[in-house]
Amino acid sequence: MNIEEYRHVYVIVEQREGILHPVSLQLLGKGREIADTTASKLIAVLVGENVSGLTKELIYHGADIVYVGESALLKHYLTENYLQAIYPVLRDHKPNIVLVGATSIGRDLAPRLAAKLNTGLTADCTRLSVTPEGSLYMTRPAFGGNLMATIICPDHRPQMSTVRPGVMHVMPRDEKRQGVVVNIPLSFDQSRLKVSVIDVKKEKVNKTKIEDAKVLVSAGRGIPKEKLESLETLAQELKGSVSASRAVVDAGLLDASRQVGQTGKTVRPDVYFALGISGAIQHVAGMEESKLIIAVNKDKTAPIFGVADLGFVGDATKLVPAIIDEIRRQKGQ
Repeated sequence: MNIEEYRHVYVIVEQREGILHPVSLQLLGKGREIADTTASKLIAVLVGENVSGLTKELIYHGADIVYVGESALLKHYLTENYLQAIYPVLRDHKPNIVLVGATSIGRDLAPRLAAKLNTGLTADCTRLSVTPEGSLYMTRPAFGGNLMATIICPDHRPQMSTVRPGVMHVMPRDEKRQGVVVNIPLSFDQSRLKVSVIDVKKEKVNKTKIEDAKVLVSAGRGIPKEKLESLETLAQELKGSVSASRAVVDAGLLDASRQVGQTGKTVRPDVYFALGISGAIQHVAGMEESKLIIAVNKDKTAPIFGVADLGFVGDATKLVPAIIDEIRRQKGQ
């Protein structure tokens, strides 16, 4: 393999029913940074049904070129359909770096692309850096989240990584940016398309996704079941949501969709309350990019204080009611 033949940074764009997944815009932001460092182009690959209207948005968020493929066979995500649409682009154009969102779709598609491209894949990355020569350093939690490992792929191309939603920043939208849109000539091997979507049923969820919340009140092992209601009240007063560490979810006290951390969601709220959370690296990996972290723990040596902007040594179950009362007093209630 002549590694020098492989150039440019590619982002596999994820859309669902014509709506861009936030992780794709986040990856374009990081991809733009990498492309500028390596003096290369940032290229987005977008497939689906009637998705060409999204190409301008991808250019506004950093893409130099957008490869777009449209077909009724791509209306819903199906592994083989998307693989046949995207793989030829990567095979023929030989990218140096390929970034994919670590979503349910990305985690299914990326390893299959890597296998067909005969290259490696570093999954669930929380940090990416690159040398001017184009060597990608991919950092992710390892050994059960007990340490952060930086992985390189020196002998194969492309260098592939899936990145967790919420980890990277979206670059400012610039409507003055110009880019090129290229249509992908699609050709499907119908004999391999064994699965079709008959119907789609959506579950109605009333609560805000924790990834979208501006304020998160997060419960740890130190918060007993009977005190969770006060955390809900605090979240309501702050127009936020309740989240939790893995210990709380494993105990069945909150749904898995509320879990923050390596095996949960990565969040980046304006304010993150870490209440009764010790601060294990598995949890910190999912919330360390929050703008303001407020920690309360009885143990003054708890690791959470190492990442907190404001820390209180004490009983969170006693402090929370006092915070609620003060908020209400400030509101004039």
